[in-house]
Amino acid sequence: MVPVLSLWAPIVLAAVLVFIVSSILHMVLRYHRNDWRKVPSEDEVMDALRRFKIPPGDYMLPCGGGPEAMQSAEFQEKLKRGPVAILTMMESGIPSMGKNLAMWFVYAIVVGVFAAYVTSRALPRGANYLQVFRFAGTVAFVGYSLALWQNTIWYKRSLSSTIKSTVDGLIYGLLTGGAFGWLWPR
Repeated sequence: MVPVLSLWAPIVLAAVLVFIVSSILHMVLRYHRNDWRKVPSEDEVMDALRRFKIPPGDYMLPCGGGPEAMQSAEFQEKLKRGPVAILTMMESGIPSMGKNLAMWFVYAIVVGVFAAYVTSRALPRGANYLQVFRFAGTVAFVGYSLALWQNTIWYKRSLSSTIKSTVDGLIYGLLTGGAFGWLWPR
């Protein structure tokens, strides 16, 4: 068993690698550019929503509020009539990329800590590169990818977007596994 605190170097290196590669995937390769589609009559829809002053948060249209209400004829009619939507309202204005990037880096550190924990409990000091790579990479892949599928299953998030993000997670998992395999204590 290896102390988790002794794995700070691969945790940080993996987070830095993931941060850099994710920037390349999203800004240079541009294959995520079509993850979101433009709403027809965007300006009219925005004007219509603006007048309600909906605070930031997640919303569902229609929203039954509970199993009993969802069984009502009125709610069923709203579903049939549509539109049916899941809506995330954000604060107006230009988003703070600095804050989002900082939060993404912290998330990469957290995934690295979990990869370190599981790998440190499974393997001894001096374990070979491939064993460490396999454990750390698998845990990182799970941390970056598997929960994305819930949004596709339950909330109809685009399958192609989820697949692309899962491929990203596989790349991040491979990078994490490589960092841990390379810097594993001997």
